[in-house]
Amino acid sequence: MNAASQEIAPVELRPLSARSVVLSLLLGTHPPELPVKDLLRAVEPFGVGASTLRAALSRMVTAGDLRRSDGGVYGLSDRLLERQRRQDAAVHSGTRRWDGDWEMAVVTATGRGPAERAALRARLTALRLAELREGVWLRPANLDRPWPDGLDGVVRRFTARPEEPARELAARLWPVEAWAATARVLLDHVARGGRPADRFTALAAVVHHLLADPVLPAALLPADWPGPRLRAAYTEYQRELTEETLGRTGR
Repeated sequence: MNAASQEIAPVELRPLSARSVVLSLLLGTHPPELPVKDLLRAVEPFGVGASTLRAALSRMVTAGDLRRSDGGVYGLSDRLLERQRRQDAAVHSGTRRWDGDWEMAVVTATGRGPAERAALRARLTALRLAELREGVWLRPANLDRPWPDGLDGVVRRFTARPEEPARELAARLWPVEAWAATARVLLDHVARGGRPADRFTALAAVVHHLLADPVLPAALLPADWPGPRLRAAYTEYQRELTEETLGRTGR
């Protein structure tokens, strides 16, 4: 699979639904839980009324997105806690000095159905691996992250040094130029954001885009790579939004 088949779509900043506003607030909050009275105040700047919020919260609990305590505190479900961990890792990716080695993962399990194959692909992609060919995934060995449980019986891991020049291989596996172009557009949206709702919408798009950052060594990236600037903008932007929205709730 080459990078051309993974082109990132143009930026579309769509208005956030009540569900999206609640999830974005909780995903950016540590610990990710808020009393309903605080949520009511926090969503007000985004045009979400009390009845709309309460209906959204009820649906989200039923769908397994949120859990509700007896005291009326809403928090992320276990599934979305994992999403928050991935989001935090996307913003604060731990790296180490790259010595030229590549991390390779070869899928060894057979007889899996379409759903299992799709789930495995999603897990390997979340680990920032890219598929060189069917069942063979790799990336530069510059990430400082643990290997998740549950993959050892499905995937075998190796260290390799491909014969293809590393920069050319990286450009073939990841759409780095397209990612950088989208990142620059998002940085412009963040800089021009005015109303809280507009800025919050841009923040949601920034987080989504950071999840697709391959976090490659600097030697394999184009000049003026915007990844660090996008992370810095998100971190500052999140701090400001927390003060403006959750700060008024007394947290």
